[in-house]
Amino acid sequence: MRRPKAIVLHAAGTNRDPDACVALGLAGADPEIVHVNQLRSGERRLTDYRLLVIPGGFSYADALGAGRIFALDLASYFADEVAEFVASGKPVIGICNGFQVLVKAGILPGFGIGGRRLATLARNDNGRFECRWSTLLAPSSTCVWTRSLPGPLACPIAHGEGRFVVDAEATLEKLRSAGQIALVYGDDDGRPANGEYPANPNGSVADVAGICNPAGNVLGLMPHPENNVVVRARDGEARRERTRACLALWRNGVEHAKEL
Repeated sequence: MRRPKAIVLHAAGTNRDPDACVALGLAGADPEIVHVNQLRSGERRLTDYRLLVIPGGFSYADALGAGRIFALDLASYFADEVAEFVASGKPVIGICNGFQVLVKAGILPGFGIGGRRLATLARNDNGRFECRWSTLLAPSSTCVWTRSLPGPLACPIAHGEGRFVVDAEATLEKLRSAGQIALVYGDDDGRPANGEYPANPNGSVADVAGICNPAGNVLGLMPHPENNVVVRARDGEARRERTRACLALWRNGVEHAKEL
């Protein structure tokens, strides 16, 4: 099949667009960076793409809170188009600031009553910006992106507001029972972080690093799998395996797009 077209949606302040394009290209997609204003003007149409990426960065300089204005774009100007894209089963991924956007736009966790927000990304517990490597584990979930990953992932993190919190224990239990916890933080040995710093870099409840919607086609995560997709000769075999796992995540998304 032809390489599926992927839209990497850009807004003022996002800066991981080219990185996402590299990962998509290696995974077998045909990526294009599209400014949000190009969608608004009709120059580009979301329906022409089979995969959507909301990349990391500092959209709109994180004014009014990380990802909030970009989320308003999605929830107001493009609400119907995005809802149709998600409902069609097409794969969507939001990374770091993109995860914040998906949550604040109400796209994740994908359930709720009367539009009430049930989760958010809050300031890191330690009050510091964390910029370093992290280890991710993929528990059993409905997420198409993390299906059958070969092992733990090694991903850089770069965030000050990455602490995943929920409104109530019932919400966390619903995420668990529905298989929506797609990625959790672990230690260097591939064991769950169990809430301990530095393996859990921000204090996220239940070590959550990423969640998906109930259907599993929308993934939001704080770490950056797009920044570890090239296997390097200088790396040891363990690190190479964790790089291959990052690329496998992208390939899962692309393969799912091909199947639709």
